[in-house]
Amino acid sequence: MRSYSIPNYIRYKESLRIKLKALPDKPYNEYTRNELIIKFLPLVENLARKFPSGQQASGIMNIMDFIQEGSKGLTRAVDRIDWYTLMSSDDIEKTLKSFLSKRIRGAIRRGIDANRGTMRIPEHKLNEIRRDFGKDRKAVEMFFNSIFLSIDVPSDDTDMVYDIPDRSEPFNYTLLNIFLKNILITYLMPKEYQVLRLSYGLDCDKHSAKQIAEILDIKGESSYVRVSQLKRQAIDKLMDKVDYSQVLEFL
Repeated sequence: MRSYSIPNYIRYKESLRIKLKALPDKPYNEYTRNELIIKFLPLVENLARKFPSGQQASGIMNIMDFIQEGSKGLTRAVDRIDWYTLMSSDDIEKTLKSFLSKRIRGAIRRGIDANRGTMRIPEHKLNEIRRDFGKDRKAVEMFFNSIFLSIDVPSDDTDMVYDIPDRSEPFNYTLLNIFLKNILITYLMPKEYQVLRLSYGLDCDKHSAKQIAEILDIKGESSYVRVSQLKRQAIDKLMDKVDYSQVLEFL
């Protein structure tokens, strides 16, 4: 993973500490826009640090990159707060944090996804894989994380003004989709396959968890949670069963 400047990180933390200390204690709706952004910058870092190392293994982004992308998502989210609805909530703080967290995580995922085309395994790692003559779970994890990172990000987000242009040579997505479809059909149960197919938009439009639950007739108040569980279950199964040699040319 690309290294980051420790002195710069220390300066960032110290500057944030001073700004947070200077913030007055008052109701959320009385904060200015900038004050509210500062108030929730610690939340950005907390969420950024929860992204597993497998998603950082691309070598293109580090924790400071994640914080930067998450801060952009926080700024956009603050501008979209519906104060009337929020202030009528039974738990204002919990509702606000939930609203902001979802958009911060989405911004980080979009940042990673925008750089997805540059993901490559370092040459020394490729040599290790070739010497192993067998499955390398880390390589497989890298491939599927790079593919499915943005599953939950809406495909019609018109507010993505911070997208990073990808100047690398992109995947041949037609071949990639054919490859993925064959892999999914081979290793997944039908419902798992359909969840990833609909989420990723393999040969169709991307669908939300709620839409997928309706299509697959998954019932109950927490049906969208079950969809997310199936999604994670399917990806974990692929990471466990697919051999590195099957994905190496796409890394």
